[in-house]
Amino acid sequence: MSKCKTMINWEHLLNKPLKVDCQRYKEGTAKRSLKIDLKIAATAHLPTRFGEFRIIVFQEVQSVDNLAQKKVIEHVALIKGDITATQNIPVRIHSSCLTGDALSSLRCDCQEQLHAAMKYLAEQKHGILFYLNQEGRGIGLTNKIKAYALQEQGWDTYEANLRLGYPEDLRDYAIVACFLKFFHITSIKLLTNNPKKIHDLQRLGIKVTERIPLEIPPTEHNYRYLLAKKTKAHHYLSIIDSLEQNEKIKPNKLNMDD
Repeated sequence: MSKCKTMINWEHLLNKPLKVDCQRYKEGTAKRSLKIDLKIAATAHLPTRFGEFRIIVFQEVQSVDNLAQKKVIEHVALIKGDITATQNIPVRIHSSCLTGDALSSLRCDCQEQLHAAMKYLAEQKHGILFYLNQEGRGIGLTNKIKAYALQEQGWDTYEANLRLGYPEDLRDYAIVACFLKFFHITSIKLLTNNPKKIHDLQRLGIKVTERIPLEIPPTEHNYRYLLAKKTKAHHYLSIIDSLEQNEKIKPNKLNMDD
């Protein structure tokens, strides 16, 4: 197989701050904002069982106001084809899920969504999959497992986060907007079921011209998780409606959700 080719000289961009206007307003802090610096740290060709990509490790360097403290967060982008100034490019933004993506947990649909997105993008002329370091909808791995324990007591995935003292969803997509803007991409086709993700990106200056559904058939293990996504976060999950109507999954068979 030939390597996935792009027109961008990625090696030339390595370890250089990418100049792009990126700021994130931090909710709940009326007078403070986070300035974001973007840097590409490493790149290589990545063959996968779904197709060939270029893998990019990029760093999000956050500084709070004029304070000296900086926080570095590493993310990944899988690139298919030439992306420079490509409009309406297919994009998937996937937040890290160790338990699902790597350990094949049945509590969620994360691994299936990741694989479906990779397969879809591999078949396109160009596209980007962002793999963001935002475990547990932004609360981190330790708190995510604590949330699992609360779910075993009967709380759903959003209630568990709240009981731990966190918002329902702490994820942030400002770094994605920064990355896209640097490569002069201002409009995308987004693979998602999440209306908040669309809203947040458009607020950050990225136009979402089309939503590409990414629905995964539920199982008895993750049905309540997906039902909570639909009823509380208003995810577009038509498959849940049809299953409820057909009563294919009985409530007394459901395990606790992710």
